Amino acid sequence: MTPEKVINEIPKVLLHDHLDGGLRTSTIIELAKEEGYKKLPTSDPGELAEWFHRGANKGNLVEYLQGFEHTCGVMQTREALERVAYEMMEDMKNDGVCYVETRFAPVFHTNRGLYYEDSVTAVLKGLERGKKDFGVGFGLIICGMRNMKNTIDFAELAINFRSQGVVGFDLAGEEGGYPPKKHLEAFQAIQRANFNITIHAGEAFGKESIWQAIQWCGAHRIGHATHLTEDFTYDNDGNVAGFGKLASYILDKRIPLEICLLSNVHTGAVDKIENHPFGILFKKKFRVTLNTDDRLMSDTTMTNEFLLAIKHFKLTLDDLEKITLNSMKSAFIHYEERLKYIYEIIKPGYQRTRDKLLSFNNLTADNEEIISKL
Repeated sequence: MTPEKVINEIPKVLLHDHLDGGLRTSTIIELAKEEGYKKLPTSDPGELAEWFHRGANKGNLVEYLQGFEHTCGVMQTREALERVAYEMMEDMKNDGVCYVETRFAPVFHTNRGLYYEDSVTAVLKGLERGKKDFGVGFGLIICGMRNMKNTIDFAELAINFRSQGVVGFDLAGEEGGYPPKKHLEAFQAIQRANFNITIHAGEAFGKESIWQAIQWCGAHRIGHATHLTEDFTYDNDGNVAGFGKLASYILDKRIPLEICLLSNVHTGAVDKIENHPFGILFKKKFRVTLNTDDRLMSDTTMTNEFLLAIKHFKLTLDDLEKITLNSMKSAFIHYEERLKYIYEIIKPGYQRTRDKLLSFNNLTADNEEIISKL
């Protein structure tokens, strides 16, 4: 049994996934033909995938985001949105994901006359069909964009659909020049409704962005948080000697961090995976989770993100189970539901894997050549 097969089969939980960042290239091409979208650089699925990967891997968040013009460009009808959501659920099943929280920004799906409510309804319909057919649980997160002024509309939209599968509200987009505190009205609406908040923060801007997201806006989870280590102190040997007040607060309050390894390299948040702060954050017992961010742009899956973590941070099967439990504990669904996933799916799934293997360390040793190529 190869490492890839083992990791693919273990139960995984994905909390930070962008619906418009994970389309199949064959679907993009088909939808472009159906909708008369003529801006694609190629009509060959393989070439198009390479185009997305090449464009995303430039070490710059602004350039990374340019590919979304095309994915959003073909997601402008109810049928297209439902199809993309449904196929995403099938992809999750094939990746061993038992529960996923995907997110999207309705503001980008109105070019052909859809109302915001139409787009949310269509996505939820696709997710529900996917749950029925593939057995994967889901929650939908509505994104407001930090460079726009109408985020209150999307906060209220999230609240209005909370009984139909929407589980929270997110603030996304370019960080520089657009601090989260400019959207207090939206976050206060979410807080008054006793609802859930996650915010992209500390990816392309410093620890101040994370501090604002938590202390001004009431974030329950932080997306990326790669700059949190700016609040660490180090000794002369480069070892962590202590935490500042922000890092201590996040550690003490168990605020979940939605870590996306490969995406952070592609956007330039870190220079290479082995230097990603995930290693320190995990070692110091922060509540870290592993995620894909944009599966198409970064050419990744949860299986791939786990394999990268094994290779660069020497994680064991026990470590992966801990991270998966972190993710499930941090999901924006009710406590009873989280417990069912933990005790009926995740823990039994990891135990089945242990029963197949004498030890995860032996697996890694026996397949050292394969691991080295990942």
